[in-house]
Amino acid sequence: MTFDVERARRETPGCAEVVHFNNAGSALPPTIVTDTVVDYLRHEALIGGYEAAAEANDRLTAVYASAARLLGAEPDDIALTDNATRSWQAVFYALPFKSGDRILTSRAEYASNAIAYLQVARRTGAVVEVVGDDESGQLDVEDLKRRVDGDVKLIAVSHVPTQGGLVNPAEEIGAVAEAAGIPFLLDACQSAGQVDLDVTRLKCDALSATGRKYLRGPRGTGFLYVRPSLRERLEPAMLDLHSASWTAPEEYEVDPTAKRFEVWERDFAAVFGLGAAIDYALEWGLPAIEERVAALAATLRARLTDVGAQVHDVGAKKCGIVTFSVKGTPAAAIKARLAEANINTSISSRTSAQFDFTARDLPDMVRASVHYYNTEDEIDLLVRQVEKL
Repeated sequence: MTFDVERARRETPGCAEVVHFNNAGSALPPTIVTDTVVDYLRHEALIGGYEAAAEANDRLTAVYASAARLLGAEPDDIALTDNATRSWQAVFYALPFKSGDRILTSRAEYASNAIAYLQVARRTGAVVEVVGDDESGQLDVEDLKRRVDGDVKLIAVSHVPTQGGLVNPAEEIGAVAEAAGIPFLLDACQSAGQVDLDVTRLKCDALSATGRKYLRGPRGTGFLYVRPSLRERLEPAMLDLHSASWTAPEEYEVDPTAKRFEVWERDFAAVFGLGAAIDYALEWGLPAIEERVAALAATLRARLTDVGAQVHDVGAKKCGIVTFSVKGTPAAAIKARLAEANINTSISSRTSAQFDFTARDLPDMVRASVHYYNTEDEIDLLVRQVEKL
């Protein structure tokens, strides 16, 4: 499959300014996203915030439709939020737990999610269990099956972790959860925009995502999918006059759609920028994006290994995140050297993924996350800097 990299770079002004390998942090936006945000803000400044929002109601409806199309869902299944963590929390904290209930998660789980599990466990007496990994380093589906019983009230997994290129076997996990009648909450923060997602295929009951990473949208945007069969039995921990209606002095009704997980106030410019980013990704096609990103990451892993760096990515399937270290050189020093060469990367540390770092005794790692607008020439630049170390 051919990919028009020249067009992608031409439509991404940041490509002329920096070598950006921090797409798992916040990707460079295409011009259409920036223009959408700025144009709306200018219009809002001229006619008023409420007035601009009322005028743009059809555009807002279209954002729900675009997010639904990205996931193979229905617009009523989508909530728009200000980030992926808020999306995830809206579902997690609406779930009832009691003493003895079990929460099953993956070894690769992200800090924000793990902290939430531990907090609820302290409050309620629920138990957090980390499912083992198989020989490839991904979640062991057979171990998951062995752990499932009537006390398991949630299976919650990060699809792609913050600390490596692993893609957990979400479809197989979803099949186990569905067969057992256990809610399955999938954190797609790092996979949305680089992996082709379909909630029917994934069999997840809820999925959280962000705009700023691989979707290339604005910061402060996110969205949430919630299957009707789950949301109809969940009342969010927090409600307002948008997520519910005050129907009588002592009565209220929760919105029947996924909007029950939203709040009234939002950054409309950012929301429309998110819609533009999703539409832009859909225009390229997620299968094509996934193929391009995975190929670039595989090239980067091979080149880093060739020059003596230790690559720490595991899993039967890998994506665009590459984590590595250089013996004798701290990750912070590597990141600083790369920054001097105008190359953006980030650092993955133990505090972001305690289960995984502890189990594998990982050092702080440099995270270089590629996107489809990156090139092999840019990979060469990064590798040459690492080789000098």
